[in-house]
Amino acid sequence: MNRRTFLQGAAAGAATLALPARLTAASGADLRPVLGEVEKHHGEAVKRLQDWIRQPSIAAENRGMSEGCEMLIRMLREAGFGRAEKVPTDGSPGIFATLDAGAPKTIGIYFMYDVKQVDPAEWSSPPWDAAIVDRPGLGKVLVGRGAVNQKGPEAAFLAALHAFRGANRKLPVNLVLVAEGEEEIGSPHFPQIVRRPEIQSALGRCSGVFMPFASQGLDGQVTVTLGAKGIIELELTSTGEKWGRGPRLDVHSSNKARIDSPVWHLVQALVTLVSPDGNTPTIEGLSDRVRPLSAAEKGMIAESARRLDEASLKKQLGVARWSKDATFIESLERLAGEPTVNIEGLVAGYTGPGGKTILPHKGVAKIDMRLVPDMTAAGALDALKKHLAKKGFGDIDVNMTGGYDPTTTPADSALVRAQISVYKRSGIDPILWPRLAGSWPGYVFTGDPMKLPAGHFGMGHGSGAHAPDEYYLIESSNPKIQGFDGATRSFIEYLGELA
Repeated sequence: MNRRTFLQGAAAGAATLALPARLTAASGADLRPVLGEVEKHHGEAVKRLQDWIRQPSIAAENRGMSEGCEMLIRMLREAGFGRAEKVPTDGSPGIFATLDAGAPKTIGIYFMYDVKQVDPAEWSSPPWDAAIVDRPGLGKVLVGRGAVNQKGPEAAFLAALHAFRGANRKLPVNLVLVAEGEEEIGSPHFPQIVRRPEIQSALGRCSGVFMPFASQGLDGQVTVTLGAKGIIELELTSTGEKWGRGPRLDVHSSNKARIDSPVWHLVQALVTLVSPDGNTPTIEGLSDRVRPLSAAEKGMIAESARRLDEASLKKQLGVARWSKDATFIESLERLAGEPTVNIEGLVAGYTGPGGKTILPHKGVAKIDMRLVPDMTAAGALDALKKHLAKKGFGDIDVNMTGGYDPTTTPADSALVRAQISVYKRSGIDPILWPRLAGSWPGYVFTGDPMKLPAGHFGMGHGSGAHAPDEYYLIESSNPKIQGFDGATRSFIEYLGELA
């Protein structure tokens, strides 16, 4: 489960979606001409998304990053941003854009333009073709890397801005947009973008920040999240050279009788990080600042457990039982309220066909740690390093490749109230959830010095983020789920509500 597909197996019960009943924004602007533009420009909006997906931009491989940044800047200008410029960082560049509509209120927007790596052999449709295919029970979907994470929802938001332009209407709010190209590697340089004085000042005028999102599950239901877990991503490397034991180069495995193994050394270090079942972090000091779930948060989780279909969720995840044989509500409480230590991958020695009798000189573990309030990324990294040193593994190199703190946004913030209002007018009673089990770098907005509400919004559906055959729904055959045009209309309505 990841940050963008959380709880998509929710239980049935959502009402059939329709065009929002209230077509006048709180600012007094009539939204009907704007909404009427959406279907007129459906084809060009979908083509814009296809062209965007056909431009790979993979931060982990430093592939297409400059081209991806320039392409997004061009699309922002075409959508009406008066200012859209590249922001250099020590890594991939970011973007700063503003749209002044002369409105009393200003809203912040977060975009990312990078995507995850791919193995084309795993895809039924090539990941860069952006092909539109039929998906039984859903309709026509666009398959491609970045389709739902996040280019699809972002393209639907841009289509909403084009609808305002097509209707010759000003937006009901001003926009300040910041984008990065390193979200998929833990946003290591995003603070360099938002903490520039000019950008921080512009964001300081915002009443909140949101990220376009495909929030609907397969039953049409929506979960409104009030925050997200933080994360740190790390590489732990054990070598014979730094350990002072074991070989400096791979040697014949017969020498295991007399030579230490850096790989076993790494495995033994990993074992100390969690309980014997692998489910509870045992890093000393890591959980000292964990804030227990409040009574209100436990109430949200209990209501979620009542409304969600546990069997469908297990089927979607491919599991027969929850860890520790927990009950459904216990599993949800752990999902929202507990930190984790996860092994993403282990690399050592020979991994090709057949065997190769070597004693490897090096082993690498890629791990991630999810953080809950009031933990910090810096505190978690410090606790890990101290723990390894105390347990006799101080020689293991710890490289934090990215990460950030958790976020929290009040349920009574105007940003969240506007989301709930739009969803309810569309016939959906959204589920309130304490925080995403996944992560996004919203801490730069919710933390010091801005302390802004921040979250996700958007109708529409997609799945397969980080996985083969990632897709975004374009034309829905399910009346409970909105396609691309419905997602676009939801952003028009949301901007009106935020006004």
